[in-house]
Amino acid sequence: MKHTDRTLDYIIDEMIDTVKNSKDEIFEIAEDSRKEYQTLEQELAVLKEDVALVIDEGDALEKKVKLARKKLAEVSKNFKKYSEEKIREVYDQAHQLQTDLVVTRDKEKMLRDRRDEIELRLKSIEQMVERAEGLVGKVSIVLNYLNEDFQEVSDLISDAYEKQEFGLKIIEAQEEERRRLSREMHDGPAQMLANIMLRSEIVDRTFKKGDVDGAVREMRDVRVMIRDSLYEVRRIIYDLRPMALDDLGLIPTIKKYIRTLEDQHPNIRFQYQSSDERLHSHYEVALFRLIQESIQNAIKHAEAKLILVELDISCDRVVATITDNGKGFEQSEKKDKSFGIIGMHERVDILGGDLDITSKQGAGTRVNITIPLEHDNNTAN
Repeated sequence: MKHTDRTLDYIIDEMIDTVKNSKDEIFEIAEDSRKEYQTLEQELAVLKEDVALVIDEGDALEKKVKLARKKLAEVSKNFKKYSEEKIREVYDQAHQLQTDLVVTRDKEKMLRDRRDEIELRLKSIEQMVERAEGLVGKVSIVLNYLNEDFQEVSDLISDAYEKQEFGLKIIEAQEEERRRLSREMHDGPAQMLANIMLRSEIVDRTFKKGDVDGAVREMRDVRVMIRDSLYEVRRIIYDLRPMALDDLGLIPTIKKYIRTLEDQHPNIRFQYQSSDERLHSHYEVALFRLIQESIQNAIKHAEAKLILVELDISCDRVVATITDNGKGFEQSEKKDKSFGIIGMHERVDILGGDLDITSKQGAGTRVNITIPLEHDNNTAN
C-alpha cells in the first residue's frame, strides 16, 4: 500500500514537474523573442535612416545626371568648339554619374527590401510573444489544477492495486497522446513546412533567373501551402481543446464535434433544452469531455449503429444522457473500472454530481450524468 502510494505520488510529481518545465520553456521562448524584437527594432531604426540618406543621395545624383546630360548634349552639338580632352572629360563624368546613380538605386532597393523584411518579422514575433504569453497563462491554470485538485486522486482511490493501475494508465494515455500528436505533426504541418521551404528556394532561384511570372506563380502555390498548414495546425489545436467552447459555448461545440464525426459515424442525434445563458467554463469543459468520452466509447467499444445525446440545462442542474444500441457489457465484470470511466467518475465527483451507467450484454448502454449548478456561479464570466 505504501509502495503504491509512493509510486502514484512520484507519477503526479513527475507530471507537475513536466508542466512546470513546459511553462519555463514557453517563458524562455517569449523572452528570446522579445530580445530578438528589440534587436530588430534597433536595426530597423538604422535602416530607415540609411534609406532616407540613400534616397537623398540618389535624388542629388539624378540632378547631377540631368546636368551632365545637358552638358553632353551641348558638347555633341558643338563638337568642334571643344578640345578632345574636354570632350572625354564630359563623357567620362556623365558615365560615372550614371553608374553611381544605378549603384545608389540598387542599394536603396536592397535597404528597402531588408526594411520590409524586418517589419514583417517584427509583426510575426509580436504575434508569437502574444501567443506565448497566452500559453503561459493557460499552463499556469493547468499547474494550479495539478497542484491543488489532482493531488486528491491518491485519496480518492483507496485500493493500492487500483491506484497503481490508474497511475500507469495515465502515463500510457500521455504517451499515446504524444505519439498521436507526433504523428499528426510529422505527417501534417512538418511535411508541409518542409515543402514550403523547398518551394521558397525555387521561388528565389526563379526570381534570380529573371522569370518574374514564374516566381509569382510559385509564390501563389506557397501561399496555398501555408494556408493548408495553418488549417492543419488549427485542427490539431481544436483536438486538444476546441476554441469554440470558449467562444460559442457548450451546445454549439457539441454540434460542431458531432459534425466532425459524420464520416466516422453518421447516426449521432443531438437533442437539447437550454436557456441562452452560458455555463461557467469549468462546467462546460467537464460536460463536453464527459459527452465526448461517452460518444467515443459507443463508437469504438460498443460498435453502436445509433447514438442519442440528450442535454437538459435548467437553472439548478444539468442532465446529460447518452444512449446507444451497441453490444453493451456485463457490469458485473467490473467494466466500470476502465480508465475512461474512472476519469468520467472523477470529473463528475469534482463537480458534486452523479454518474450512472446502465448496460447489458447485447442491449446497449445508457450513460446518465447529473451535475448540480451553483446559483451564484453557474454562468460564464
